[in-house]
Amino acid sequence: MVDVQGTVADGFEPVRDAFAANFTRHGERGAAMALYREGEKVVDLWGGAKTPDTKTPDAKTPDTKTPGTKAPDDDGESGPGPSGGGPEPWTQDTAQVVRSVTKGVAAAVPLLLHQRGQLDLDGRVSTYWPEFKEAGKERVLVRHLLAHRTGVPVLDTPLTPAEAVDGISGPRAVAAQRPVWEPGTAHGYHALTYSWLVGELVRRVTGRTIGRWIAEEIARPLGLDLWLGLPEAQRGRVGRIAAVEALAAPAAHGPRLRPKRSVAEAYRDPESLTRRAFAAITPVPDENDPAYLAAELPASGGVATAEALARFYAALIGPLPSARTARSGGRLFAPATLTMARTEESAGPDRVLVVGTRYGLGYMLHGPACPLLGPGSFGHPGRGGSLAFADPEARIGFAYVTNGMRRGVTADPRAQALVRAVRTSLAALEA
Repeated sequence: MVDVQGTVADGFEPVRDAFAANFTRHGERGAAMALYREGEKVVDLWGGAKTPDTKTPDAKTPDTKTPGTKAPDDDGESGPGPSGGGPEPWTQDTAQVVRSVTKGVAAAVPLLLHQRGQLDLDGRVSTYWPEFKEAGKERVLVRHLLAHRTGVPVLDTPLTPAEAVDGISGPRAVAAQRPVWEPGTAHGYHALTYSWLVGELVRRVTGRTIGRWIAEEIARPLGLDLWLGLPEAQRGRVGRIAAVEALAAPAAHGPRLRPKRSVAEAYRDPESLTRRAFAAITPVPDENDPAYLAAELPASGGVATAEALARFYAALIGPLPSARTARSGGRLFAPATLTMARTEESAGPDRVLVVGTRYGLGYMLHGPACPLLGPGSFGHPGRGGSLAFADPEARIGFAYVTNGMRRGVTADPRAQALVRAVRTSLAALEA
């Protein structure tokens, strides 16, 4: 049995129960979960191993093909190298690579720049970044970029792991890339290219890297243990990610979910947009590598605690009494910005994920492919399991992070068990 640490406010005991059950029911290795309600923290839980023992049967270590890289699993996922010893326990200050959960943090930057009058969401990207107009992209709007409608989810010539983090090759590659569909006419998940699209736009507008902007304008004022570009002094806090197999679900908890045939085929086909999108960096980078953690990759490279992510989303929708900032009492989004963030911009068949998805401006919205708390929720999952979002109607900020990476981009059963428990708790409190 895993010793679950932390606290829950009265009425949120079902969340603790669900968090503990994930270790036995869903093969959890190490994780944390936090919940803010009306600006106050009501759940703060952690447990398991910070450094999973990759010698155990439920952890996989793909063969290393190139130093500093990892070979992909069948669906393009990556795993770590040997952990160098037995598992180290997860503690309250353990931070974690959160993969695409980073996109939700990064999306706040262009929205806040718009809120401050520095960026026109209906303006052309090339107004701020002239080189981007090449190869048929002269009419791409900033809102297309945030809603995954740019048509540049792939790179004809993938970047190496070293090129992906050098700050030059990525922006140059997406600027030169010809769209695979007419921009603005369809949507498809920009899994990795989102890093250079959003990051370079922010740099052109502000003169600062997006990681520095987040540190100075969001993380520091709100007191968040959240980094896009991990400082060397914080490396010891970061849990090591490892691929883990899902446990067979007991009959009482429903059948084990498997991907639809079309989705599985898309991941296997090297010529599909799905496989090419996740291969924009080839070979797959080692996400435990200090060089990767130090890079500013807003599509996938953020490092945070669950508490910081929940606090961030709580700050998007309402004030935080303890925030170290005078700006709007700690609230980040003005009401009009909040409306834009969660107003549907893209919906229907996703040309990359091959399922129906919904996006606002930079955020995934509640739906069958990405179930959140309710219709008004907005946030972002991370490939492999992590999830963070806000729900303005319920007045909550939610975050779950894990180092046990499972196949799949959205709707991880561990995260979904926690969402259901939050929903149950809120319903009982409001009854």
